[in-house]
Amino acid sequence: MKLPKTGASWSELKSEMSARGAGDAKWRDGKTAVYVFNAGPEVEQVQKEAYTAFMSENGLGPLAFPSLAEMEKEVVSMALDLLHGPEGSTGAMTSGGTDSITMALKTARDFARSKGQSGPANIVLPQSAHLAFDKAAHLMDIEVRRAPLKTDGSYEADPAAIADRVDSNTVMIVGSAPNFPHGIIDPVAALSELAIEKGVWLHVDACVGGFLAPFARMNGVPVPAFDFELDGVQSMSADLHKYGYAAKGASTVLFRSADLYQHMPFDFAGWSGAPMKTPTLAGTRPGGAISAAWAVMNHLGVEGYCRLQGKVCAAREKVEQGLRERGFEILGTPLLGLIAFRHPDLYSFALYGEIYKRGWFTSVTKEPRSLHLMLSPKHADMIDDYLRDLDAACETVRAGESAPAETVQPRYN
Repeated sequence: MKLPKTGASWSELKSEMSARGAGDAKWRDGKTAVYVFNAGPEVEQVQKEAYTAFMSENGLGPLAFPSLAEMEKEVVSMALDLLHGPEGSTGAMTSGGTDSITMALKTARDFARSKGQSGPANIVLPQSAHLAFDKAAHLMDIEVRRAPLKTDGSYEADPAAIADRVDSNTVMIVGSAPNFPHGIIDPVAALSELAIEKGVWLHVDACVGGFLAPFARMNGVPVPAFDFELDGVQSMSADLHKYGYAAKGASTVLFRSADLYQHMPFDFAGWSGAPMKTPTLAGTRPGGAISAAWAVMNHLGVEGYCRLQGKVCAAREKVEQGLRERGFEILGTPLLGLIAFRHPDLYSFALYGEIYKRGWFTSVTKEPRSLHLMLSPKHADMIDDYLRDLDAACETVRAGESAPAETVQPRYN
């Protein structure tokens, strides 16, 4: 395509954009359980209006836009309060979980260097940790050491296996709350003890659970300790555009102290322009992502989040019960909004293909092969529909009428 010689009217373009979106996942209908976190039209309206109010402002310029600097500071403060940040803890907003994880790893690496670490750096991850760590390590030429999970069927990180891979050049170990493949909260308390014993940085990836788990706990879900209340946790990542229900892209990267945080910003004066300091990977940062996060958090408050997260956990409990009644195995013991499951007799990816044909855009897990749901408040009203369509998918696969198993290999780009 070439840039048109003359411009089109907005009404023409709007019509074409609507037509192009006709084939996209119908997330507003509640049949999408990945990528989008549907808290309903009221929250969506807050997102949009708050975003557009500051969409032209730039978070790169706090002196020019002190309103954004203040809103970001308050968002970070609210996040730290929810996650037991101690006195002096701090952090920043980023564009998403990958950005937060990258900046946490960069900070841990630079902190380790400041303490004399000079050999080839490495990071130790459980097998279930998010691939964003591998991406960040690739960018920084850091060796990745993945440790197998526990063998007891819990799908939790194995602190002993992680300990075996830690050495003097380890700049970070990782736990997830929860991990994305299985929705399981790792034994962060044990990892905290290991981090203290080994004198190594522990990062908790709460991109999924950071703004869900605290409210689930308030609602009575037995969520174990996973955040800064554990002394070994040095940093956390928690996404606002997931279960914080903010507009994309908005995440937080949080640190136990300002002494740790000081290793994150990039400060440079050795060029022809003015000296510049950027706290995160991005330079320009959309003001709308900051303002929308601030607005949604203040709009919902504790009561609103407890109500929405209660729907998420109720949806997971209902689908879990329905799956067990149908002979599916639930992987581990999920407590929040993610659940992975498989049938002992039916190929998971073939089931995925059939459920997709019925309008559901969901996900899969590769190890072991299983179906995967990331539930939103909207799904509390959709579980019966999902289970009914899953029944039909199972019948098709049992009858051998689905696509050949080897051709059904879901991939997300």
